[in-house]
Amino acid sequence: MKALYRILLLTILLHAVVTVAYSRSQAEPATKAVIESDSADNAPVFIPELQGSFTFDGVTDDPCWDLMSPLPLVMHIPTFGNQPTERSEVFICHDNTYIYIAGCFFDSEADKINISSRMRDNIGPQEDAFLVIFDTFNDHENGVGFRTNAAGVRQDLTISRDGTESFPWNETWNTFWDVRSTKDDKGWYTEMRIPMSSLRFQEKNGKVSMGLICFRFIPRKLEIDIFPAIPRNWGFWSFVKPSQAHHITFEGIHSKKPFYIAPYISGGINQESRLNDAETKYNMLTDPKLAVGLDVKYGITSNLTADITINTDFAQVESDNAQINLTRFSLFFPEKRMFFQERSSNFSFAFDDMNTLFYSRQIGLHEGRAVPIIAGARLVGRAGPWDIGFLDMQTQAFTSAETEGANLPSENFGVLRFRRRVFNNNSYVGSILTSRVGTDGTYNEVLGIDGIINLFGQDYLDVKYAQSFDEKFRNQAITLDASRIWFDWQRRNEKGLGYDFFYSRAGARYEPDLGFEFRRNYYMAGTKLKYGWIPGETSAISTHVLMFNAQAWKDIGSNVTQSALVRPGYNLDLKSGSGFQISFSHAFENLTDTFYLSKDAVMAYIGPGSYGYNFASLDVHSPYTKPLSFEVISNLGQYYDGNQFTLRLMSTIKLGAYLSLQPSYEYDRIRFPSRDQSFTGHIASLKTVIMFNNKLSISSLVEYSNVVHGIVTNVRLRFNPREGNDLYLVYNEGRNIEQSRVSPELNPIANRGILIKYTYTFIL
Repeated sequence: MKALYRILLLTILLHAVVTVAYSRSQAEPATKAVIESDSADNAPVFIPELQGSFTFDGVTDDPCWDLMSPLPLVMHIPTFGNQPTERSEVFICHDNTYIYIAGCFFDSEADKINISSRMRDNIGPQEDAFLVIFDTFNDHENGVGFRTNAAGVRQDLTISRDGTESFPWNETWNTFWDVRSTKDDKGWYTEMRIPMSSLRFQEKNGKVSMGLICFRFIPRKLEIDIFPAIPRNWGFWSFVKPSQAHHITFEGIHSKKPFYIAPYISGGINQESRLNDAETKYNMLTDPKLAVGLDVKYGITSNLTADITINTDFAQVESDNAQINLTRFSLFFPEKRMFFQERSSNFSFAFDDMNTLFYSRQIGLHEGRAVPIIAGARLVGRAGPWDIGFLDMQTQAFTSAETEGANLPSENFGVLRFRRRVFNNNSYVGSILTSRVGTDGTYNEVLGIDGIINLFGQDYLDVKYAQSFDEKFRNQAITLDASRIWFDWQRRNEKGLGYDFFYSRAGARYEPDLGFEFRRNYYMAGTKLKYGWIPGETSAISTHVLMFNAQAWKDIGSNVTQSALVRPGYNLDLKSGSGFQISFSHAFENLTDTFYLSKDAVMAYIGPGSYGYNFASLDVHSPYTKPLSFEVISNLGQYYDGNQFTLRLMSTIKLGAYLSLQPSYEYDRIRFPSRDQSFTGHIASLKTVIMFNNKLSISSLVEYSNVVHGIVTNVRLRFNPREGNDLYLVYNEGRNIEQSRVSPELNPIANRGILIKYTYTFIL
């Protein structure tokens, strides 16, 4: 407990220092600074109240829309600044209950308007679509988006870190809202109705300020028409950057405090093949399941929302895609569970690679198996200038089916995060505290402080420091041996010169048990350089970028190089939507332990020693906007003291608006001629989505892997008559192949289960 007291004391001192150091930034409200800095062309847009009659039907012929002026959209791609090839009219207004958005998307070839999905959250790049993004706290970094197509499909998403990540939005987040769309021989039309209770925002002096981005996508022309006029300086995802959103203001609106109670009931049967006590035969053991639970969402204030979960169940969540791991590090899988999604950026504390201080998949999961969660609470939002994230969850003791006894004790997981804007609209400082405490006396706590400072233009300085406290080491405060340091100076643009200079250090006793770490006891320095061109209107090329990446990881103390990488490359995108990326890599690895390519591939391993090798990588894709699209990824060249050939094929096949197929295949061949060793890996998968209408769908994922000698099947039927009212029917099966590879012989079925889950949300 002494370590916990030290952490709490340090946290209090930290916030005292930050508040005093940056009190000057409170003297002039951020909203006023934004208004004063806007040019005449970027003057704030006042969002009016709804006037006149209104029928929510997606027809957009109501008198209220005739009383408003549409937002001016300009072409973003293929040629920024041009007039759109098709006329669009977007209107936005409000009353005290909803924000209303109407879009009239005229089309000279209306018969070519594409509808290829009728499934919730399944709008792809083949769709004629409309997206509106709100930077609700006007923080120039985070946003929530609402997207639809000509069939009125709902897709909601969140954006964090100003859209700087490789895929900048999270489609797992859901909230309450409605949309209606219609289509005729002149185009398609949509009306959105977003409750105030689904948006968190701050009211000041009777006004609310937000950022707004909206755009129309015409896939057959690969055209995005956007408001405001955001240039393409930051690469392909420039059109979703909250820092470039237009400033809008409301008067007379008030944040509604959400209060949702969502009980669920689930039941089913699980079967698992287990070895008998005599170890002579595998038997199928049947385990019936029946559970009830409860989720509650409540608005504590207009800006803070609490989520409470009791007897949490995530059985309906999509399975992880299988991967072949050719590295000596653990694989990173994204979070798909809904409870952790809303404002998840409040908890972000990321370093280099995928290393992060908080990784929510450490809660309720252990080696791919679900750990029962007794209850949990989550608080996210804003209080004054501070972004706040709080999380606390309690899990049951975990007992593995393969071993005797409990692998994990009952544990409590806690996270506390504070963050606030300083200096200017794009700079922040903050702190984080994570805690993992077991009933067996184990504990692990980590305290971190961070800052992202917009120095000038598009130059940003990202610095972080974290210190862990663990019962194994009895760490003292402020010791580098149990600390992690991150320093990153980058220019965030792809037009012209972009750069990234970074340094990272993690001590031997730095252990974030609630985080994700690839390495221990190292320091790393590196740089990424790029130079990009955006050709003119007459060119067939959309963008092309020269890239260079160099970094090295060294052991602290001995200064021996653990790994190093030098990688130049080139990326080309065509206005047709096709593109490719090619790179050449020189890698160096210094192994201190034997590294096996799979659990049972004892004849394919890399022993201790130093290895330098070269290989080439190629990524080619066709236009994603077509009903049939594909992507090919390949690595070819040396691999440690052998050679490698990797080929990954991915395709999307849209068969109208009711059927979608996504087949993929990965082939990995590793050869070590001097040692007469080899490894061959195959993964084949097929994802199928059948969409009966906007409420009923079936999705399935079937995967084969020779590495695990199995076939995994996941089938989910979802009936969603309205938001918050869900019926799931889920079937999972794991099937063994090559049953005779071990003795006693395996059963054909490794495990299988069927589950039905029903959730009903009461809106109070």
